[in-house]
Amino acid sequence: MESPMCLVKNADGELCVEPEAIDYLMGLKQKVVVVSVVGLYRTGKSYLMNKLAQKRSGFALGATIQSKTKGIWMWCPPHPEKTDHTLVLLDTEGLGDVEKGDSKNDAWIFSLAILLSSTLVYNSRGTIDNDAVEKLQYVKELTERIKVKSSTGDEEEGEGTQFMQFFPNFVWTVRDFTLQLEIDSREITPDQYLENSLQLKKGTSKKINDYNFPRDCIRTFFPSRKCFVFPSPTTPDNMQRLDSMDEAELSESFRAVSDTFCRFIFQESRVKTLIGGHTLTGEMLGHLVNTYVETIAKGNVPCLENAVLAMAKIENQAAVDEGLVVYQKGMEDVKALFPVDIKQLSENHLRSETQATKAFLKRSFKDENWEFLKALAEAISNHSADLFKQNKDASEKNCKALLEKLSALMDQGMKEGTYATPGGYRLYCNHHDNIVAQYRAEPNKGVRAEKVLEQFLKDKSTETNFILQADKQLTENEKQIQAEKKKTAELEQEKAAFRKQQAEMERRIEKNRTSQEKYLKEMKEKMEEERKQQKQEFNRTLERRMQEQKDLLEKGHNVHAYLLSQEIEEIKKKNQLERDAYIKNTQNQKALLDDYKKQAVGQNKQMEMLMRELNNRSQAPVLVVERVVPQEACIVM
Repeated sequence: MESPMCLVKNADGELCVEPEAIDYLMGLKQKVVVVSVVGLYRTGKSYLMNKLAQKRSGFALGATIQSKTKGIWMWCPPHPEKTDHTLVLLDTEGLGDVEKGDSKNDAWIFSLAILLSSTLVYNSRGTIDNDAVEKLQYVKELTERIKVKSSTGDEEEGEGTQFMQFFPNFVWTVRDFTLQLEIDSREITPDQYLENSLQLKKGTSKKINDYNFPRDCIRTFFPSRKCFVFPSPTTPDNMQRLDSMDEAELSESFRAVSDTFCRFIFQESRVKTLIGGHTLTGEMLGHLVNTYVETIAKGNVPCLENAVLAMAKIENQAAVDEGLVVYQKGMEDVKALFPVDIKQLSENHLRSETQATKAFLKRSFKDENWEFLKALAEAISNHSADLFKQNKDASEKNCKALLEKLSALMDQGMKEGTYATPGGYRLYCNHHDNIVAQYRAEPNKGVRAEKVLEQFLKDKSTETNFILQADKQLTENEKQIQAEKKKTAELEQEKAAFRKQQAEMERRIEKNRTSQEKYLKEMKEKMEEERKQQKQEFNRTLERRMQEQKDLLEKGHNVHAYLLSQEIEEIKKKNQLERDAYIKNTQNQKALLDDYKKQAVGQNKQMEMLMRELNNRSQAPVLVVERVVPQEACIVM
């Protein structure tokens, strides 16, 4: 992307997405790190974003009191430090723009920035005093602007705690900072300066509660906090040409802080994740933007659970489609070679199926009860069944054409009466046996070779018997011997065709068994990976809250520490619910294994029935006459 583009348009107080920007996101298959900057208008937000994009210009800058950025603008450069990742920079419309005069609209812009970001940069000027904290009023309205769960009732009581588990990292940048970083003549860091500004006061009066409320919201919703204080970049007279100034013209101290800020964002900003630790690609981010903006446009409150479920459905179906395409492409080479033997076809099937499943699992998430994985398995099964049929049909067509070609001279001889003479049966048998020998010598006939030959011999049976009975050179006893020999040969050919069919079925059963084991193994690995991500998220959140509780106790804020302990218990309770869900998924996995086993049992029974049928045929009585068979007898093997 060469330059920023508008992602969310703000037209007359109504938010709507820009289709061109959504299309661009939909084409991004890489994972994304999303950094948003929010703050009062005309505080230099766009400059920071250009700096992160490592460009001198891009996002609109201005030296007047008029806000330049409207809605939310997006720039997607490659991530400078994470290979195969995209850095999505979101520059938001300035809050508190007097020309707009709609604080409700500001609140939605702020809420969208939080919902879409992995790091939120709040930009302000001067100092972090009470006025600066009060201007961050929108954080107090977040529980009214965002819902975590779609359900109502007691679960809503813990939503403040749940927010912190998916909210972005919070970075406060203070521009044109002129104070000394000291408290009681002791030098402090910018982070300590921020934490000191967010300290809660003791007491329960309305004035103290009003003072503590925005600070408590910031501490609760953003457990990961960072602060950077920027001196003025240049003299006031030069500020109007800031976007055209060379980097060397800016103050050295400003450049140093800017570089440190950029390094922190590049190194510490995580890939955008959803509840449960699922990482987002640009395409998935595009779905989220659509869902949230459409929800707001309808006058509803965005719900993370609903948005994630809606996106999961879209992504999982896309993962099924992608997996099927991978399978189909994997089978194209072997399809071009039809007919092939069952071993070659099965090996290609298993390899392509493995690649398709990996492609699906890489993209899918929150596939409850493995509904979409089963859908992929069914789609692959249907497509493979069609391919196996095409391979059979190609084999049958080729084999019939081959036999028709080989038997053309013999058929011509039948029409001309070549075999309707004494000794004709011997001549017929020679031609007949040559046809069978040439047919067997022909390579690459495919899976229907024996079955087609079996049918060919059956079709020629009446013709063979007619010539045998008409040959006056043979005695009646010799004719009877030849007839029984022919029946035995036909049965042997039927056995050969069945053995081919049996081998094919055994290979398919083995293919299904291997597929089942592979599916279950990959499902287990996917579940364990998701559980690992959830555990890491839980541990990270719990560690932050326990450290904050410890700090509150050390400072004597016992009431707030007690309230925080209740939040910690809520976090633990939520983690236990996720563990229970993991156990339930494991049970579903076992149920799926049982289904696969039942399928295998059914296939084995089908093969056993075919075996019994063949055995019954092979045990049919055959008359054996103890006489030497003449050399001219047909050997149909």
